[in-house]
This record gives sequence, structure tokens and C-alpha cells, in this order.
Amino acid sequence: MTDTDDAVEAFLSQADSVIEDYENGYVDPDAALSTLEHHIEILREETD
Repeated sequence: MTDTDDAVEAFLSQADSVIEDYENGYVDPDAALSTLEHHIEILREETD
């Protein structure tokens, strides 16, 4: 695996976790979106 593959795999795992938390009612939509945006920023940094 490359570093990019690792970063994408980590992002997908984190995104799945956020979605699961949202679907279970643990976070509201604004918090879920904010968390996803944060994970996207990290992914961009790690793949540049």
C-alpha cells in the first residue's frame, strides 16, 4: 500500500464512523458535517 492508499483507507473508516454515529442519533447533522469536513481536510493534506 502507498501512503495515499493508507490515507484514503483511514478517511473512509472515519467517514463510516461519522455516518454511523449520525444514523444512531449520537450527533446532529451540523456536527456530522463539521467532522466530515475536518476529515476531508486531513485527507487533502496527506495526499498533496
